[in-house]
Amino acid sequence: MDNLDYQILTELKKNARQTASDISKSIHLSVSTVIERIKKMEKSGLIQSYTVITDDSKLGNDITVLMEIGMEHPRFNDEFIEHINRDPNIIACYYLTGEFDFMLKICCQSSDHLEQIHNRIKDYPGVRLTRTHYVLRTVKNIHSSGFDSLKLTGKSSYSRKESPKSQQGEKKGEPRAQKPSAEPSSE
Repeated sequence: MDNLDYQILTELKKNARQTASDISKSIHLSVSTVIERIKKMEKSGLIQSYTVITDDSKLGNDITVLMEIGMEHPRFNDEFIEHINRDPNIIACYYLTGEFDFMLKICCQSSDHLEQIHNRIKDYPGVRLTRTHYVLRTVKNIHSSGFDSLKLTGKSSYSRKESPKSQQGEKKGEPRAQKPSAEPSSE
């Protein structure tokens, strides 16, 4: 990773659907170099996917809660995780240290709906304790960590050679910077 990769990532975080041409104009780099770098970041796994971020309340999910889960013993963790991964209302799950073992982020339609989910979770083998926190308002919600380009060492994890030809301007009809890999779900 070098400063140019960070600049490309910053642009993609702002809008992952923008074209390589738009990114190249923003960071003053050729379109072909932007495309090449994006492909390398995808291939390396640094860019894992492109997704759609929805407004849960507009999908009818007016309630968001964070639920802490305490397990009886770690031997129950794998089965618990299988259950959690099958539940579409559980949109995030974190394995923790401390008094509780897991933190779930749950979006649902109503208090009654939450009660059904809560009862289902409490019935999973090994669940000994839950603590639920209602989210009153989301203050910050980003989907990947930030990065500070000022702390770069200047070394790139990608080998590249740029020729004067790769520094030429963009061409009409060039491909987009990426393809979205997730389709919006219908409710």
